[in-house]
Amino acid sequence: MSSDVMDWDNAYRGAGAFEGPPPWNIGEPQPELAALHRDGRFRSDVLDAGCGHAELSLALAADGYTVVGLDLSPTAIAAANRAAQQRSLATASFAQADITSFTGYDGRFNTVVDSTLFHSLPVEGREGYLRSIHRASAPGASLFILVFAKGAFPDGLETKPNEVDEDELRQAVSQFWEVDDIRPAYIHANPMPMGELPDGAQAPGFDVEFDDKGRLKMPAFLLSAHRAG
Repeated sequence: MSSDVMDWDNAYRGAGAFEGPPPWNIGEPQPELAALHRDGRFRSDVLDAGCGHAELSLALAADGYTVVGLDLSPTAIAAANRAAQQRSLATASFAQADITSFTGYDGRFNTVVDSTLFHSLPVEGREGYLRSIHRASAPGASLFILVFAKGAFPDGLETKPNEVDEDELRQAVSQFWEVDDIRPAYIHANPMPMGELPDGAQAPGFDVEFDDKGRLKMPAFLLSAHRAG
């Protein structure tokens, strides 16, 4: 699912194919990343790459972290800035940017977190993205990527995320970062329309788990890496 086929701003306006809030907008940080927060794995300053409505950034700022969120969608950025103002979170800031080529933050961030962005990029945009966040990170910085695993969506869908297998993810990230760990994980999502499925395909929701809030738990990977110091 690339920016060539998905109008991200339209999705955040609730006017896209999802006919309401996008499925990844669950109103709180993804649980896999919230667990990293509880475990003290993040260090300021934090870059929230492809922040969307930025629930992770807002949660981190509420605990005193300095966070910058970047996203392509002006609607998402406006919503994130409003939320930060309403919650009086002065250490969270948000800006519209192309995450595959942004500049202006060289060497700033000690943590980069990617909450379901990687699979939304065009495959050909991955190198520019990883180079850009590497440039923005400080020596020794940590990187966390939560991304859909291959098989999370049925084959044959006209539009779906660019899911990865473990080797593909490791190979892409290791061009710029030292990969420490890749483990199976879940992305939690609200029910979503799958559109017309190919014969024999099964939509997520029939063969995946649900969390205690009735949301889908879809197969994913959580990658941990660091920038060589």
